[in-house]
Amino acid sequence: MMSRRTLRAVAGAGFVVFWSCGFIGARWGTQYTNAFDLLAWRFLVAGALAAVVLLIRRPRISRRDAVTQVAMAFLTQFVYLGLIFSGIDHGITAGVTALIGSLQPLLIATVAGPLLGERVSQRQWIGLALGLGGVALVVADDLNAGQLSPLLFLLPISGLLGLVVGTCLERHRRPSTGSLDALAVQSLTSAVLFTALAATTHRVTVPDQPGFYGAVVWLVLLATGGGWGLYLVNLKLSGATRISSLLYLVPPTTMVFAFLLFHETIGALAVIGMLVCAAAVLLIRVGEPVRCGDGGTPVARPTRAAGLARVHRGSASSE
Repeated sequence: MMSRRTLRAVAGAGFVVFWSCGFIGARWGTQYTNAFDLLAWRFLVAGALAAVVLLIRRPRISRRDAVTQVAMAFLTQFVYLGLIFSGIDHGITAGVTALIGSLQPLLIATVAGPLLGERVSQRQWIGLALGLGGVALVVADDLNAGQLSPLLFLLPISGLLGLVVGTCLERHRRPSTGSLDALAVQSLTSAVLFTALAATTHRVTVPDQPGFYGAVVWLVLLATGGGWGLYLVNLKLSGATRISSLLYLVPPTTMVFAFLLFHETIGALAVIGMLVCAAAVLLIRVGEPVRCGDGGTPVARPTRAAGLARVHRGSASSE
């Protein structure tokens, strides 16, 4: 049987690859239609598949967990994806968008300690700062902010804040819903939200280009099923800080996909940035001390304040 350490490594690598597919799919699909229309189609298909999954599995989901999953869908899909795709639709490149998205680790690390009780070590802070520098190198050639209105960058930045809040919400409430059931509920919720948004803004169309539907299938299978599914899996396997550190690998991975699919060149600066990102993630993730909680589940070493809070509540929670 696969060890937990190996499982975390495989899940983390898969997350990076499939999360990167979302940026590629956004660029591909918005060539044919607007962001809201693309997202409505994406989640109509994903929502239909999710409905089948829920009908077959018939999971028992508590009211508290159901509310959590709906809130997660609103924050990490409706807000985050809606604003990220809108930014790309308005001309912000995939590289710059990936750079903004990779700022999540710094925001997560800032709030993880006081809000979630996750210890952020000096090694992690150094790795987070190093990764930010690596990402900046990777997308340096794409930083052409002077060609766009600075206000446009509020779109992906605001979307990033939605993802950060959603991540912290999940870590705080710790729903017991399985990853597959959580993804299904969130996909159904997002289908309703994005379809309603596209309809009320008169953005719903039926494109006749086959490439558009190729982008939809790409986004459903790779970005929603693979990316968001593994995001939820990694949240259960790792702390919020460590999973967020993997986002540093998304911009260079996205560049590799763009090179293979769109023949975009990768310069020497980008290669150096990729190596720096890899070093940063290793610094954050390798050799971090863990302890075993209930059921032998590894958890991050808690801060003294977090430990006192748990004692005060009379219970302990595990990662």
